[in-house]
Order: sequence, then C-alpha cells, then structure tokens
Amino acid sequence: MSPDPRFVPLTTFIERSPEEMKARAREFYDEIRRRRTVREFSPRPVPREVIEDCLRAAGTAPSGANLQPWHFVVVTDPETKKKIREAAEVEEREFYSGKAPQEWLDALAPLGTDKSKSYLEVAPCLIAVFAQNYALLEDGRKVKNYYVTESVGISLGFLIAALHHAGLATLTHTPSPMGFLSTVLDRPANERAYLLLVAGYPADDVHVPDIAKKPLDEIATFR
Repeated sequence: MSPDPRFVPLTTFIERSPEEMKARAREFYDEIRRRRTVREFSPRPVPREVIEDCLRAAGTAPSGANLQPWHFVVVTDPETKKKIREAAEVEEREFYSGKAPQEWLDALAPLGTDKSKSYLEVAPCLIAVFAQNYALLEDGRKVKNYYVTESVGISLGFLIAALHHAGLATLTHTPSPMGFLSTVLDRPANERAYLLLVAGYPADDVHVPDIAKKPLDEIATFR
C-alpha cells in the first residue's frame, strides 16, 4: 500500500495587487516577445552556471504525478558536437531530398532552413532533451511515467524562457528520426530523444526571418 501523502503549507506564493499583476504580466510579455530563434551563433562560451540555473528552472515544471520524466544532456565538447552535426545532417539530407512532403517544405521556405546545420558545431552549447517513458529503480524494476510528452514539453518551455531571460538565444532542432542522439550520447533504453536545443550568443551579423506572431484574438477565446 502506498504511504499516506504528505502535505505542507504553501509558503512560496506571493499575492500581487491587480496593478502589480498587470505591470508584471506586461513586463514579462515585453521581455519574452523579444525572443527570436536564430540559426547563426557566436562560438563564445557561455558560463556553465547560467546553463545550470536555467536547467534548475526547467526542473521546476509541473509533470504527471510529479514523476519529472525528463533528462537534459549538455554538450559543449567539440568532438561530440561534430558527431551530432554529422548524424543530424544525414537525416536532414534525406528530409530535404524527398522524405518531406512538398507542403511541409513550402511551409519551411520562409524560414530559410536547409540541410546544413553548421550551428550544431558553432554554438557553444547543445542541450539534448530526453523523455523518460519509464523510470528504472535500483532493483531493475520499471515504473511507468505518465503524460510524458506533455510534461517534457512544459519543462522545455520553461527552459527556453529561462535561457532567453538570462540573455541567450536558442534554436529548437528536431531532426527526424532522432535516435542517433541516444547513440552518440549513450543514453539508456528508457529514454527517447525529444528535442535538441541549441543555446548561445547570436552571431554579430545574424539576420532573422521577417515574420510575425498571431494576434491574441486568433489564438485565444474568452467565454
């Protein structure tokens, strides 16, 4: 039988006045809307402490049954980054050479993406995000995780926001399939590659696509 759940008083919540809430909500929106995905990075190193605290922030995300089914592998080693790039570009060449339907390629066209992924070597930091479908206990037993995809997605959102807030640029990279990440990074069988997050300073002369986000009335309904 499971032990009785233990509850403690909530001491971390800070109630704000309506005026302060409005100001903080606007400040956060103004901060996060500056975020842009970049594909050209500076090789300048990033302080490890920054990445560590951003990962701690990601680890605070809610998850199904609080099982926290994620693992982050931070890659800064040049040789490992090279292996990841080479494996990723194998998949990308297949994608752009016929694997992807034309409709998908047409949707990507305004973003200027192609099979070359040089940023995987140039950027100082790659964060491979893994989803754990089940946990492994010390005695070898498997414990199923719940709402894995949703939980890892929320945690990733926290991570991207934290990196942006810290002053770094990011790029979400999802080669398909991504099994090579498990091989290159020697991950256990209970994990599957979820996404590769590129992080660092943007290149000095970087350009980004001239695109816009949908307005509120297209993404939300109030009833």
